Amino acid sequence: MSKRILIAIAVLIVSACLVLSLLAAAGVIAFLRIDSARTEVQTQPQPTAELAPAPTAVPGQTAQPADPSAPAEGGEIPADVLREMQQIEEQTEEHRGLTFSGELKRSLLTPDQLRQRVMDDFLEEYTPEDMDHDQQVLSIFGLLPRDYDIKTLYTDLYSEQIAGFYDDETNEMVVVQGTGFDGPERATYAHEYTHALQDEAYDLTNGLKTDEETCRKDSEYCAAVQSLIEGDATLSEQLWLLYSASAEDRSQLDEFYSTYESPVYDSAPEFLQQDFTFPYDKGVYFVLEFYQKGGYAAVDRLYQNPPVSTEQILHPERYPDDKPVKIELPDYSAALGADWEEIDRNTVGEWYTYLILAYGDRPETRLDEDDALRASEGWGGDSYVVYSGPQPEETALVYVSQWDSKADARDFWLSFQQYARLRWGNPDASTEDALSWASTPDGAVLLRRNADGQVLWVIAPDAAAVNQLSAQTPGFGQ
Repeated sequence: MSKRILIAIAVLIVSACLVLSLLAAAGVIAFLRIDSARTEVQTQPQPTAELAPAPTAVPGQTAQPADPSAPAEGGEIPADVLREMQQIEEQTEEHRGLTFSGELKRSLLTPDQLRQRVMDDFLEEYTPEDMDHDQQVLSIFGLLPRDYDIKTLYTDLYSEQIAGFYDDETNEMVVVQGTGFDGPERATYAHEYTHALQDEAYDLTNGLKTDEETCRKDSEYCAAVQSLIEGDATLSEQLWLLYSASAEDRSQLDEFYSTYESPVYDSAPEFLQQDFTFPYDKGVYFVLEFYQKGGYAAVDRLYQNPPVSTEQILHPERYPDDKPVKIELPDYSAALGADWEEIDRNTVGEWYTYLILAYGDRPETRLDEDDALRASEGWGGDSYVVYSGPQPEETALVYVSQWDSKADARDFWLSFQQYARLRWGNPDASTEDALSWASTPDGAVLLRRNADGQVLWVIAPDAAAVNQLSAQTPGFGQ
């Protein structure tokens, strides 16, 4: 899905950290405590002495530069804070079993500087045309209203949610400057320093192929690798909290979360709230599945053969053998006409199939979460293509999905019919294997299934165009 690509660009290339990463992994520490009492994993670190409470930097106060590689965008890093950063780095290396040998920059940013950097670095190339295309794609899938302001949402959301980040282009650790370098900032630093370790060991962009071009072509792969990276860093953060954080750190974290508010996140579309936490929440339990069995040696092996789909993240037992079925869709330009432009071609995946069914823009179109989970669980592969027409509101979609078994295909087909009826009302025509709507706010709509366990979904301005697109789709031609 296209806008997972934008998130992947911002999170993978810059490896941004959400404040929510701690909340997403709230149950991990409890598991680790129980697990460490039951059995010692090969790479499990021993508890370290508690740190002294982190001193609070006085606003405006500067200290002598402790490290020439520590630029200070939001003020020079105080010497005592720098020492704590270096101590957290040593502790994180011990917990994670990786070391950093390169040159590391450290910076403090004020919230205003962070917002500007988000706009400059993350959104500089996000053109109005890109935004319009994304709105068209998400709208035709029923996840956003057509006129939603995506750019402002992402700018505000990253500014609100990022507590720190590691920039792999500059080898720079950035911490947002608040009232001090306390528990929340220190936990964030452990998380983000893990990204520095990952980057040196595995090369996040080039080695794991999370560059923008790859992500635009295969968002499922990038979402899966993003979940590995963030799940690993979230587990590392939890280990730091369990074994190296002080009682004062934990008290400060409790106080922080008891008063924390996130109005931008809370007002964001619900599908995006779910998607934004996916790499942290689902990712950490994917990583934990392998850590529990083989420690960090098993986690490190994941980087040699990365997961390739959100299905594997959601179902670790399906890694690495259950790979998505490749589905090739043709070029439909001739059927639509010269004035139509292809704006997106990619994969929905199991996770976004669930989001479409359970977290559509209009609450009245949503299936029950359990029903949506069951419907999407048998996902085997899919492909979609979206075209933009000569008129601003004209969009066409062709989507084909493959399911693991006939039973899975039947379950999805029944649930998808229910979703379609909630979204567009009763169909104008229906058979056991097809439903069609001649006119809806989205255009003409067709759902079909074939004997091979595939499901076709077509939306176009009119029934004639829908029939042409269906006829040109392999497995569904007349």
